[in-house]
Amino acid sequence: MADILVLYHSRNGATESLAREVCRGVDSVDGMSARLRTVPQVSAVSEATESDVPKSGPPFATPNDLHECAGVVMGSPTHFGNMSASLKHFIDGTVGEWFKGALEGKPAGVFASTSSLHGGQETTLMSMALPLLHHGMLLVGIPYTEDALSTTTTGGTPYGATHVSWSQSPDVLSDEEKDLARILGRRVATVAKRLAQTES
Repeated sequence: MADILVLYHSRNGATESLAREVCRGVDSVDGMSARLRTVPQVSAVSEATESDVPKSGPPFATPNDLHECAGVVMGSPTHFGNMSASLKHFIDGTVGEWFKGALEGKPAGVFASTSSLHGGQETTLMSMALPLLHHGMLLVGIPYTEDALSTTTTGGTPYGATHVSWSQSPDVLSDEEKDLARILGRRVATVAKRLAQTES
């Protein structure tokens, strides 16, 4: 069984809901398993520290997760068209993994949530894709051969799965958003599995 790291930051539950759907997509691929991880909240007060163990939900990610997993699917809420500071703080701390080439050649995908339709979904996806490309990862998107991408009236892009909350209940995903998140997870897991088969 090979793991795909589903790494996310979420404040109000929307991005976590997407992450859990991505996990379902990963788990649907025979021989692949999702490893759900989050990151600590960054504090504006430099003396404040987050506990090593979260009060609830999945564990915090560690550099070992990057080494051990066969691929990464990363998600964030949109903060002014960019990934959250908490997720960026984690990624900025992966220079050691970059030097070691820990992620080189592994597949990756991205997902995001916004409160409005034009709230910066695609730029947020791209902001997460850039450091993954610097790590040498192979970016996997969602092709238009997936019907949900052409019929969605909420979230969903060819760059990755997205969710729009419309400033209402943030963690309630549309059927298309769920489908696209699962598709993204399944695609990354499938690519990781095929890569492993060609290397053996």
